[in-house]
Amino acid sequence: MSESTRLSVFKTYKLYVGGKFPRSESGRVYEVTDSKGKWLANAPLSSRKDARDAVVAARKAFGGWSGATAYNRGQILYRVAEMLEGRREQFVREVGEAEGLSKSKAGAVVDAAIDRWVWYAGWTDKIGQVVGGANPVAGPFFNLSTPEPTGVVTVLAPQDSSFLGLVSVIAPAIATGNTVVVVASERAPLPALSLGEVLATSDLPGGVVNVLSGRTAEISAPLAAHQDVNAIDLTGADAQLAKELEVAAADNLKRVLRPRAEDWTADPGTDRLTSFLETKTVWHPTGSLGASGSAY
Repeated sequence: MSESTRLSVFKTYKLYVGGKFPRSESGRVYEVTDSKGKWLANAPLSSRKDARDAVVAARKAFGGWSGATAYNRGQILYRVAEMLEGRREQFVREVGEAEGLSKSKAGAVVDAAIDRWVWYAGWTDKIGQVVGGANPVAGPFFNLSTPEPTGVVTVLAPQDSSFLGLVSVIAPAIATGNTVVVVASERAPLPALSLGEVLATSDLPGGVVNVLSGRTAEISAPLAAHQDVNAIDLTGADAQLAKELEVAAADNLKRVLRPRAEDWTADPGTDRLTSFLETKTVWHPTGSLGASGSAY
């Protein structure tokens, strides 16, 4: 068959929820275009029901993921970086189309995103030593503080950075043991939906990351009010939406990370790693019997 008579095989983009690839339960889609208005694909238009299903999947996965050793989480995250490297050309094309970048500039963005994923993979078994430790107290006690994941985190991905920004908000949340429900960039969701395909083949347990596409305001409202969501990252919300979501999040005292000006190419530091950690402090007697210093 000659090249001219071959039919194009268009990709069907789907949500990524609970380790599976459902279409939106609403059956709705919306058109995704490139920076010049050219049609790229139809993406699922997620509904409130999809958002609730994603929270159920994230909660189900939380126990196993948070209970895994930090070293094991690092291994799995590094495997994700390996898989991203293998599909580099696909992401270069999708990022270039989404953000109107040349192939070389899109390649630099994708390389930075893969490097960023490796960065966070390396932090999984180190962050505990940075933010935890033994505390000096008066009395014969050990006083130890250790970080623990907050729980289920809703993440509104950046609207203007379809891949590097996306990786920069997802990776730190899961590196520390949280599970996430990600609302992809409304205008450029395709790299996020493709990331779901990578995660599904990277040893990451189903439900640790759940990716929804659609109208950010429509999907985020039920997630901000959801009683089984423990925290929300408002990075991808505009000022008005962020205010509304923060009010809704207060109902069950969610931890809130407010939107701020971001340079996604800058050194990420550890700020996002600690944004969704809680500190547990344990007291334990040392065995000392008195001022003489005698002990068992």
